[in-house]
Parts: sequence; structure tokens; C-alpha cells
Amino acid sequence: MVFVLICANHFNSILNIISYKRRIFLSRGKRPKWMIKIAIERMNILFERAEMEFITHPERSNRYVELALKLSTKYNTKIPEKWQRRYCKKCKKFLYPGHNCTVRLINSEVNIFCGECGHVMKIPYHKEKKLKRRAKYESIKKRNDE
Repeated sequence: MVFVLICANHFNSILNIISYKRRIFLSRGKRPKWMIKIAIERMNILFERAEMEFITHPERSNRYVELALKLSTKYNTKIPEKWQRRYCKKCKKFLYPGHNCTVRLINSEVNIFCGECGHVMKIPYHKEKKLKRRAKYESIKKRNDE
């Protein structure tokens, strides 16, 4: 009887250790690729919903952005490139050009002004200008060679 009781306690402690290690495995470090893929899908869905819902329910779209940001931090992934400039980095609210943000081109950079908190995101576009200049130069050079 005592031996059975000791074995049962030992077995329960082993189960606790295994479940504890499993929790550590899932809570720390890099996630499996299939989890990251699902997280990116969910972020895309949340941002699409935020865009659809903004005009009728702006507070709901802001909540969708918060959830997408939580997903990106939990699974250690980047926000999809399509949506990186669609939320304010300071107040974490969804930006809809013409409604709560303005987009201007000033001195070789795109300025996105958040109407909610007043934060300005400045995004340079030197690469695009450089590529355009290079393509123009190469087309002139090609014309002169012919």
C-alpha cells in the first residue's frame, strides 16, 4: 500500500515536470514556422477588418490593431509590410488617410501626420529616387550607343 502511494506521488511529480517543461518550450524562444504563418495570417485578417470597420466603428478598428501588435510581439514576427504604415507608432491607432491622418511629401520623405496624437512618421524615399535616376541614365546611355 505504501509502495503504491509512493509510486503515485512519483508519477505525479514526473507529469508535473513534463508539463512544466512543455510550457517553457511554448512560452520562450522561437516558435515553429506553422505557428508564425498562422500569426501572420491572423494579423492580415485583423488589419483588413480594421480597414473595413474604420468608418463605422473607429474604436473597433483600433482594437484590431492592438490585437495584431500583441500577436507580432508574442510570436516575434514583423507586421506585414503592407500594414506597417497604417497604424501610429506612438498611440497605436489605425490610420485612415483623409479621416484621421494626412500624408504629405516634404523634402524627399513621406510625412504621415497622426490626427489622434499629433505624431509625425517620416519615411525617406531616397532609394526610389536613386533607382529612377539610374534607370533614366541607363536609357540615355543605351540611346547614345545605338
